[in-house]
Amino acid sequence: MSGSNSSAPGSAASPEPVSFAVHSLPDPRAAVQKAGRWKMLLVMALCAAPVVASYFTFYVIKPSGSAYGELITPTVDIPADLPLTDLQGSAVKAESLKGQWLLVAVQPSRCDAACERQLYVQRQLREMLGKERARVDKLWLIPDDGTPRAEVLAAVGQKGAEVTVLRVPADRLAAWLKPAQGRNLSEHFYVVDPMGRWMERAPGEPEPKKLQADLVKLLKASAGWDNPGR
Repeated sequence: MSGSNSSAPGSAASPEPVSFAVHSLPDPRAAVQKAGRWKMLLVMALCAAPVVASYFTFYVIKPSGSAYGELITPTVDIPADLPLTDLQGSAVKAESLKGQWLLVAVQPSRCDAACERQLYVQRQLREMLGKERARVDKLWLIPDDGTPRAEVLAAVGQKGAEVTVLRVPADRLAAWLKPAQGRNLSEHFYVVDPMGRWMERAPGEPEPKKLQADLVKLLKASAGWDNPGR
């Protein structure tokens, strides 16, 4: 019949059967764990970037010319078991020296005229850094069991310009700091970074402005990750 909606028998296609098969779905926890790992790696990279950049700047790019002192490559970590003691005989952990740049002098307890001059230069070098001096500590390592003269201790203990004075056995110290060939430990300044890494050796009687320039470069290169105080 015209206008009829009925279809001839067999003319309609058979409907597809509905499938009830169960397919496994991705575990949302795996995606979260993967994202977490990437975030952790990104955070670690961001934390390490300023340190890597500062070392690349100083060792590779070497801004404003080459270093006055001798750069130590690779750097040498302070031994965790370095047996340090203060002048009263109390043990001091090597770890406690980290967190600041260190300008290190190695001189015997008797401290002759050359020793006194070096300690004076050590003080002046830090003062020459101006507002950045708070990022640098002065350290006098004594490789014997003697006690410095009272007037020397008074000089290095002046308020605001104190020097940290520690004893350390000479043989153990030699496993960390080393003089240039043909020189003694007392004939140098040693620059140690805030992570406890010895990185530069300079003359013990330096041209102050040239060694100051090295220190300024180091402080500038590490400004992104090093803050004053431990």
